[in-house]
Parts: sequence; structure tokens; C-alpha cells
Amino acid sequence: MPKLKTKKAILKRFKITGTKKLMCRKPGQNHFNAKESGNVTRRKRKTSELSGSARKSFKKELANL
Repeated sequence: MPKLKTKKAILKRFKITGTKKLMCRKPGQNHFNAKESGNVTRRKRKTSELSGSARKSFKKELANL
């Protein structure tokens, strides 16, 4: 069976921490933020951890996890 290759498009969008957590930025954060309140703007700066069911589907896509 051939070696699985890592999907580079997915790898660019996610960061894998030392404890194998998948951290990502939620979509829709880069523009149209002038109308948002300050609390929403600050909340959008943070990255979030991927949940269990979504993490399992991405685990299949990444060969190095």
C-alpha cells in the first residue's frame, strides 16, 4: 500500500499543537468588521480548538497525526 500524503491545503489552515490538538481560526473574520462591537472584534482574534467529531474527519485527511 502506498504511503499517504499529507493534504497541504488542510495543513495550512490548522495548527497541530504538541498535545495533538487541532487549532483553527473560524471563517468570516477578516473584513466587514467595522460594524461589529469591540467585544466581537476581540473574540474574532482568537483561535479555537476543533471539536471531537470534526477532529475525527480531519484526522483521516492528515497522514501525520
